[in-house]
Amino acid sequence: MDNVPIRDGSIRLGQFLKLAGLIDSGADAKSVIAEGLVTVNGEVDLRRGRQLRPGDEVSFADRSARVTAD
Repeated sequence: MDNVPIRDGSIRLGQFLKLAGLIDSGADAKSVIAEGLVTVNGEVDLRRGRQLRPGDEVSFADRSARVTAD
């Protein structure tokens, strides 16, 4: 699992997927989230705008990343 630091106290799920390198574009984020292919802390989340905070873990396509404080 990769640790991915963020500057602010939170980040949206769609933005984090791109920042962590789990997807290539925002359009990709929208589709994979809508299809239920992304989990946050072990549970499927369909909200692209979900606010993630340090400690949250995101998984997609057998890859995972953890939100950390910068």
